[in-house]
Amino acid sequence: MTQPTPGALLGLSGSYWQVCALHAAAALDLFSALQSQPRTKADLAAQLKADPRALGMLLDALVAMDLARKEPGGYLAADQTRALLASDSPTTLRPMILHHHYIMDAWQRLPEAVRTGRAVSRHGFDDPERREAFLMGMFVNAMAIAPSLAKELDLSGRLSLLDLGGGPGTYAIHFCLKNPGLSATIYDQPGTRPFAEATIARFGLSGRVGFVPGDYLADPVPGHYDVAWLSQILHGEGPVACRDILAKAVAALNPGGQLFIHEFILDDSGTGPLFPTLFALNMLVQTRDGQAYTGAELTNMMAEAGLSDIHRLGFSGPNGSGILAGRK
Repeated sequence: MTQPTPGALLGLSGSYWQVCALHAAAALDLFSALQSQPRTKADLAAQLKADPRALGMLLDALVAMDLARKEPGGYLAADQTRALLASDSPTTLRPMILHHHYIMDAWQRLPEAVRTGRAVSRHGFDDPERREAFLMGMFVNAMAIAPSLAKELDLSGRLSLLDLGGGPGTYAIHFCLKNPGLSATIYDQPGTRPFAEATIARFGLSGRVGFVPGDYLADPVPGHYDVAWLSQILHGEGPVACRDILAKAVAALNPGGQLFIHEFILDDSGTGPLFPTLFALNMLVQTRDGQAYTGAELTNMMAEAGLSDIHRLGFSGPNGSGILAGRK
């Protein structure tokens, strides 16, 4: 929005209507039911256990949003939409959209979070559905980056990698696929283990990528590694905890080892790019101390942890993510 005109502001204010329609389709798993052949709303409603009249309204809105098509025989998915939104598609974005759906209740309470400075989310990841949506959403996001990043990141000669807070282990997996001599360890909460081990097995790397359960905030990081990969974990914590995490990661590095931080990095003014500024608010409503960090702030933390030759890589990921590298 270049000019704050009345029309532009009202359009922005009401844009959540389309968001909620998309979220409803994901929650209902509607696009798994929409095939290449038209289906009537009555047929779809029976399968989804939904009200035909209400489902028809949602379907018509999805048609207007160019996510579905309406033909004389009924409704069908628009080109490529089913591949992106059906739960059984290998390229589905549905888990990440469900994660966005689950955190909307916290975003509705953003004014309270700004007044109090405290998280307002009423739901953690103890709920299995929310935890699965989050973890598999992270997998979806990482799959958009990891395969190409593994080709750009020079890990030649490195034998062991720590994927700290790695969730399903998507990055560790692709780094190992690209570097046959590399093995990796995912260190994350015990509840993450089933998702990580299923993902590792899916890529045929059960012998080279392992999982160690633990809490990197409360526990030491075990083992010794040539590379430490910290992707999108520091933003969940305040500066004190970030320094502690980095100190533990550096302690687990062999001399000469490299540490990489992948984050949504703010510019030094803190006012851009847009997505990292909004992501900072996402951390405000959901975490006690989390925030987005500037490149300078992360660089200073890395130097305090004992790293040298700290620099930002040329990589630029979706939504303004970047990578900082340092050497022990």
